[in-house]
Amino acid sequence: MKVLVTGGAGFIGSHVIQALLDRQADVLALDDLSGGFEENIPAGARFVKGSIVDSALVERLFAEEKFDYVFHLAAYAAEGLSHFIREFNYTNNVVGSMSVINACVRHPVKCLVFTSSIAVYGANQVPMLEETVPVPEDPYGIAKYAVEMDLVAARRMFGLNSIVFRPHNVYGERQNIGDRYRNVIMRGEPLTVFGDGEQQRAFSHIDDVAPPMVEAALTPSCWNEVYNIGADTPYSVNQLVRIIGDAFGVVPEVNYQPAREEVKVAYSSHDKIHRAVPCRPPVSLEDGIRRMADWAKIHGPRKGEVFSKVEVRDRLPPLWAADLKD
Repeated sequence: MKVLVTGGAGFIGSHVIQALLDRQADVLALDDLSGGFEENIPAGARFVKGSIVDSALVERLFAEEKFDYVFHLAAYAAEGLSHFIREFNYTNNVVGSMSVINACVRHPVKCLVFTSSIAVYGANQVPMLEETVPVPEDPYGIAKYAVEMDLVAARRMFGLNSIVFRPHNVYGERQNIGDRYRNVIMRGEPLTVFGDGEQQRAFSHIDDVAPPMVEAALTPSCWNEVYNIGADTPYSVNQLVRIIGDAFGVVPEVNYQPAREEVKVAYSSHDKIHRAVPCRPPVSLEDGIRRMADWAKIHGPRKGEVFSKVEVRDRLPPLWAADLKD
């Protein structure tokens, strides 16, 4: 089978590629390397540098490759920052997705897998269930839900099969730990926490996410469904800080910043995906952070592209505003 993985040089994308290669798939990774690294791409996959916003490139690849499956993971995943980068957010996360959906319609694929987010649910809806009516509260969640709704329309009009996954707070080996806009994982410097650190998330190791996504794509009974995917147990950010410190053998220095506009408590139920496909026993947060720490000690915080496209500075968190002055 021939498979396209957009965002294949990214964290989740590279693990999805490995799961596909384990299935003997012919995988092509498309990535503009704005947030990923070419060395993330597992050996055996082919790579094209480019953006999903380049609709001509996307069309050419589909025409030449005749893909059977598409895993669409390319996105700029910065939920808190999305309030200040609306044009960039919607261009990359909505307009770019339409290029992929159009190509899937023009060159029919068996199934398009879209990586959404629990950001679509909004606040005060825990535990988040697939049947919960989404009420996203930030531009990132709005963009993800817009693509979800478009996939429903594409199914109704063109018969395009798709699966929507809503992962959350995924961490693990090959994560971009040098990106200060998204991560609270230690980079060998003061650990920035927004607010009091009592906001809760169910932090999900990548091994709880990538393999079931591939398994579901290859299971027709899973097509045209929405699945939450990730860990079940919520932890506060302060608890995460302590676990990170234990993994690195240090007492972390924490730099508390003013709270940003974000959902306070967010975790979801995963009963549906566990009923649909076989899933491994979950990786505990302690074990997952230890594994990630071991990887980080070897690889370090690789330097990616510096984001400098903030469009609105009003109410921009001071830490981010200071970065723009550097």
